[in-house]
Amino acid sequence: MAAECKASPALIIKESRLCVPCLAALCNIDPCAKIMGCAPFFLNGAATALRPSRMMRFPPPMTSFAIGVDLGGTNLRVAAVTPDGTRLDTIALPTRLAAGPQAVLDDMAAAIRRLIDSHGGQRELLGVGVGSPGPLELPAGVLRHPPNLTGFDGLNLRAELERRLDRPVQVDSDGNLAAYGEYLLGAGRAWAADSLLMLTLGTGVGCGIILDSKIWHGMKGAAGESGHGPLDPNGPACPCGARGCLEMYASATSIVRRARELGMDVEHASGNGSAAPLSSSGVARLASEGDPRAVQVFDEVGRALGLSLAHLINALDLPLYVIGGGAAAAWPLFASRLFATVREMSYVYRMSMPGDPAVYEPGRTNIAPARLGSDAGLLGAALLAVPTPAATRV
Repeated sequence: MAAECKASPALIIKESRLCVPCLAALCNIDPCAKIMGCAPFFLNGAATALRPSRMMRFPPPMTSFAIGVDLGGTNLRVAAVTPDGTRLDTIALPTRLAAGPQAVLDDMAAAIRRLIDSHGGQRELLGVGVGSPGPLELPAGVLRHPPNLTGFDGLNLRAELERRLDRPVQVDSDGNLAAYGEYLLGAGRAWAADSLLMLTLGTGVGCGIILDSKIWHGMKGAAGESGHGPLDPNGPACPCGARGCLEMYASATSIVRRARELGMDVEHASGNGSAAPLSSSGVARLASEGDPRAVQVFDEVGRALGLSLAHLINALDLPLYVIGGGAAAAWPLFASRLFATVREMSYVYRMSMPGDPAVYEPGRTNIAPARLGSDAGLLGAALLAVPTPAATRV
């Protein structure tokens, strides 16, 4: 027997943008009937009742786009993205922190306007989403003592951008949006995980939590600040005011700092033999070549991440933990120590770890590198502004 659908035809026409004949062909109803009424109808061959909240969410047309902004302590990136996550165009700029918040906001607004001018003539703009280092008070979008954005405390990022652009803007933490991007398009989608936690290793260490397909914000938007979870009370002073935070061991900034503490002052460039300033990618290259000091740096990165994940796994018991961000490109250099530390420090992980940590296993606690690289936050910001992303998994 066909299953009864409690969603009215009028609602389905509105949500799906189907014309009356198309709806009649899909459903067992007379196209000449009172189609706009609210009487129940039946889906041909349906086995279960239609659930409008999940099945009747249709993506916007692919002639539309959204704009995503990834505000970092070092770089500012703005992209035009289609609802399925395809990037149309990107503008990359240095983040002019020394010039102050208003200069950064002006740069951001100018880049957004450029993309609207470039693509708005051919496509419908669905919205603008912005990812920013936290802590953020949400949904207002007010920055509260952000350690990596000096001078931005108290800035209402959302209101300032809306005033400049004269259009609505959605704001969330960069860690949340990186997790959202990986959930929709990356590791979460690849393994059909409805819940995950992601650590993003960049200038700092961001964190985002997806619970039952939704971003978990906590009471006021500060959930997921695991980058500032202390690992050693006697460790290096962190800009957040604590000591020995994960960020002081696993961020790109901390990799360079630790390498210098071990006597690595410059990265020797290949080719002409000239020296370049030390960078986290340079330290990773030297570690892959066997430099013992660089190897030690990434061993310490792995241990710090393992300790942090042990706490998080014991507290949350999620199916998937993702490591992303620019510094995560060095995954092969620290993964072994990471897994060894998690096994040692988390009894929850020992009870639920997969047979092979490199292979995803449903129903187990999986730890994996991100699929989207440094683009996760940028794509997540854009898709935050899409009412129903085409990437949404039904």
